[in-house]
Amino acid sequence: MSKIEVNQISSQCGSTLTIGQSGDTVTLACGASQTGFGRTGTVNWDTTAKTAGFTAVSGNGYFVNTTSGAITVTLPATPSAGDIVAVKDYANTADTNLITIARNGSNIDGTAKDALVANEGGSITLVYVDATKGWLVTDAAQKSDVAFPEYIVATGGTVTCCGDYKIHTFTGPGTFTVTCAGNAAGSNSVDYLVVAGGGGAGGDAGGGGGAGGTRFSDGTASGCYTAGPAPLGDSALPVLAQAYPITVGGGGAATPVPAAPGPSPANVGNPGNQSIFSTITSTGGGGGGGHNNCGPLYSTGRPGGSGGGARSSNPFAQGGSGNTPPVSPPQGNNGGTGNPQPDLGGGGSGGGGAVCAGQPNQINPGSGVRDSGGNGGAGVTSCITASPVGYGGGGGGGAGGSPGALGGIGTQGGGSGSNSPGTPGTGCGTAGTANTGGGGGGGHDNVKGQGGGSGIVIIRYKFQ
Repeated sequence: MSKIEVNQISSQCGSTLTIGQSGDTVTLACGASQTGFGRTGTVNWDTTAKTAGFTAVSGNGYFVNTTSGAITVTLPATPSAGDIVAVKDYANTADTNLITIARNGSNIDGTAKDALVANEGGSITLVYVDATKGWLVTDAAQKSDVAFPEYIVATGGTVTCCGDYKIHTFTGPGTFTVTCAGNAAGSNSVDYLVVAGGGGAGGDAGGGGGAGGTRFSDGTASGCYTAGPAPLGDSALPVLAQAYPITVGGGGAATPVPAAPGPSPANVGNPGNQSIFSTITSTGGGGGGGHNNCGPLYSTGRPGGSGGGARSSNPFAQGGSGNTPPVSPPQGNNGGTGNPQPDLGGGGSGGGGAVCAGQPNQINPGSGVRDSGGNGGAGVTSCITASPVGYGGGGGGGAGGSPGALGGIGTQGGGSGSNSPGTPGTGCGTAGTANTGGGGGGGHDNVKGQGGGSGIVIIRYKFQ
């Protein structure tokens, strides 16, 4: 074996210097290094796994451990052609906690977007080429290891923003049109609140109207806002690129002014109307029971999203059934049933709400006066629009004939019942609040019941 020892081998400027022949192998000795030949397409692997975000250095490969949470790997800020970086999911957890490859001002695969390693055990190698394409993926365990986030794009309703989230509010009929369905790396599902119209209250010391059915998602898909009580929240809805017709239910109409005290079908509260988005249908609230000389036919509350309260001159009159038809999680609760205590007279019971049932008629705790109306069942308070707003509260029952008796209180958009004495032929209670689905407040003797509040549909999603 021949051995040549020299300090430098040079050639005439502009000429070609050839080392070895075709089929030969040119090997660097152990410990020797090379410069000026460019990269070979491989990296030097850092075998200490990264557990927090960091900026990569060209020529290095990194094992990234996302066991405890997502990690961002930032690419070099001023790369040169031939720079190379590799990333490997260390603990096979990138499908749960993503590895974000932050572009740091350069394109990745020709797009001005960060890339994601989103598969279990995912691995990618990136080489910087030029300003147009930026970093190109030259190797990956599988093609799907590299993902670029796409976000939902949609129109319809009144659109507002809260940080990275868009909110579409429908207070009447419309269409939610999705033009881009996004993907899991960005967003492809929406949170929602769908509230039906509240039921109208009964007249002539009638029961409060039931709240419109109130259905909502738990908020985890678009910012973890306060959506309402956890057991009542459902999963977000995936969407497709298509048009989704929106129905917003009106509240049940107020009862007519009674011609005279006494039994009348006209004293029974009118039901609210349903609201619909995609596969979510919320049922209108049930009407409150009205005066019928203690008979059960008209004094019983009506069923609905939440049931109407009973007209409690019949102490065993039943409140209307809530969550009718049944859905899971439930969309509402029962209306208040007539209080079986003796000598409570003719106060109306409260309408059911999204969270709890309406209360039976009661003795006014402050004065001991009988005949006071029951309070409406509580609704939900949601921050889907960023500010807390109440929805789906039951209407309060109207007071009976005893002077000083109080109408029941409505909550979260539910109207309050008329106090005693009311003004014959008018409406002294309050209607359900518009676009909350609140039930109407019950009327006092010879006083009409008030109408329910209209419903609402709100859709929220991540858009960037």
